[in-house]
Amino acid sequence: MFRRLRPLAALLCLLPHAALADAPEDSLCVRDIERVEITGTRPMKEIGVQRTKLDSIVLRDNISSSLADALTSGSTIFIKSYGRATLATASFRGTSPSHTQVTWNGMKINSPLFGQVDFSLIPAYFIDDASLYHGASSVGITGGGLGGAVALATRPVDDEGFRMRYIQGIGSFTTFDEFLQLSYRGRSWSASTRVLCSTSENDFRYRNYHSKEFETDADGNIIGTSYPLRRNRNGAFRDIHLLQELYHTFGDGSRLSVAAWDLDSHRGLPLLSSDRNDEKSKKDLQDERTLRATVSWERLANGLKLDARAGYTYTDLRYQRLQDPEGQGNFLTMTDSRSYVHSLFARAGAEYALGGKWLFTLDVTASQHMVNSGDFSLIDNSTGEYVRQLDDRSRFELSGFAAVKWRPVPRLGVALNLREELYGDRTTPLIPALFVDWLASKRGNVVLKASAARNYRYPTLNDLYFQPGGNPDLRPEQGWTFDAGGEFSLGGERRSLKASLTFFDSEIDDWILWLSDGAKSGIYTPVNVKRVHSYGTELKFDSRADLGRRWSVLIDGNYAWTRSINRGDPFSPADESVGKQLVYIPEHSAAFTAKLRWRSWELSYKWCWYSARYTMSSNDRDHLGYVPPYFMSDIALEKLLSCRWADFTLKGCINNLFNEEYETVMGRPMPRLNCSFFIGITPKFGKKR
Repeated sequence: MFRRLRPLAALLCLLPHAALADAPEDSLCVRDIERVEITGTRPMKEIGVQRTKLDSIVLRDNISSSLADALTSGSTIFIKSYGRATLATASFRGTSPSHTQVTWNGMKINSPLFGQVDFSLIPAYFIDDASLYHGASSVGITGGGLGGAVALATRPVDDEGFRMRYIQGIGSFTTFDEFLQLSYRGRSWSASTRVLCSTSENDFRYRNYHSKEFETDADGNIIGTSYPLRRNRNGAFRDIHLLQELYHTFGDGSRLSVAAWDLDSHRGLPLLSSDRNDEKSKKDLQDERTLRATVSWERLANGLKLDARAGYTYTDLRYQRLQDPEGQGNFLTMTDSRSYVHSLFARAGAEYALGGKWLFTLDVTASQHMVNSGDFSLIDNSTGEYVRQLDDRSRFELSGFAAVKWRPVPRLGVALNLREELYGDRTTPLIPALFVDWLASKRGNVVLKASAARNYRYPTLNDLYFQPGGNPDLRPEQGWTFDAGGEFSLGGERRSLKASLTFFDSEIDDWILWLSDGAKSGIYTPVNVKRVHSYGTELKFDSRADLGRRWSVLIDGNYAWTRSINRGDPFSPADESVGKQLVYIPEHSAAFTAKLRWRSWELSYKWCWYSARYTMSSNDRDHLGYVPPYFMSDIALEKLLSCRWADFTLKGCINNLFNEEYETVMGRPMPRLNCSFFIGITPKFGKKR
């Protein structure tokens, strides 16, 4: 279907950007902008909470963006990317990816095997609300967020009647992106279907700084060396996403919501730039099929809000390593690792507001995980046939949460959160979190806030039972987090400025680290060895102004200074990690976005910067000991067109404008300068023309 629509879209030379779907020609500045909230007091639910809500414009930047891209430009989170369209994980405040908990429509989607989430497989166009809860604030969302939590959600469409949006993207490296959304909203029913298909050869060129070539003169004498240009081989990918939503509002005001998200991904994993093997003799492939489904009911009446949710997740993950030792195109299966994960989820909660000064919250969440995993490439020595043996593991998890929020006077708010969790046959001690905020000045809406919380993260199923090497005696990681800071907001509809500064300090004990047993067998085993001290600052600002004559400008940015230090005891005489920065944690990071609008035109510029990241726990500064700092610049120009029967947009992007040669992870090159172009259409069904 999508291939048949490509010629039509190209012929029309259109292109919708979702956020501009229904705007007339000269009203680009009235896009769905996340306006600054100018208020004298914080909402009761937000007392003391450190939360970053991603702007709707950031999420709808273009259809080729994943949530990893949105988090890079719109937050202080460091995204550790293993390459274009490969694994992308989040580091929150100097912690590991498994310390960032992620929910979708209230259901936790962290892998029970690995404990982390691949943000490259979450299309930004499939997310309507994205909020980041920093440090102690994550306790109110879920347990285990020693760094923080990311809450993702879908919501009903705003426009009534039948709507359609279609976007076609084409880019460098033979990349095609297609997005289609069909939606309907009536008086009580709302439905939406979203489809996204992304394909690419992903064969960009890069300079390999891990390999040197000799330069010779006409006589064959060596006159120098150079770094060769290489092509990113075996990096082709094909991702298909389908999201179906259904909403119904009953006569009593209650609402039923159903969402089902199906993912089918086939990706090649490029060789490391340091790999000396013949690139044509080896292939690494990863296939993933994931289905996530949630159903929820909620009702609000007389200050009491009730909600109930249920969900199911199925993941079929396969990793293959194929090798052709003779170079004749006859590939042999060296590794065929497969995992089948089934997760059931249920939640019930209640919220009650009393007299405008009290808010009480209570909820219980239960999850059941069932995992089957094994390597299908193993051969039985007696029969000579492949072994199809799976290791079965399961775990039941239960989490109870209670909170009371109190605002005795309009300027002061106090909140206490309590969480208790059970995993398998173990329980965590009580997890408390205390929050306070104070309106220091009504002029400028200056709000001071502070929080403190204890938190725990229990080991993953891989940590406990991986064969060989799992350690069933692991203790949960535990830590304390303290936050303090302030924010202010100024302006109104024509001009606004909002900024915040936060200081954080956290201690994490019993940090889980996989260590080798040395010369005995070379098997790695997880152990509780580290004590990590993480501290730093986070700065965020947002400024928007209407300059008159249909000119407007939007500027936002963030900066983070993060020290994440190993304070534990040496685990061996050769351990040099004590007192050093953790690997792949940048000490400095910053991002900046500026948008200039005039009539139906928009010019945008994005910039981000990361300081050096160490690859060794000893913090050596040699060639292989760290990844150099880098900055990125992207620029885009967008035009809105409109006629009687449809709205169109046309957008061109130049990514990595200054042709930066960089890596986020050692040996995983990223593309240099590349371009993309988007065209689309949003018909005006049922609208007055």
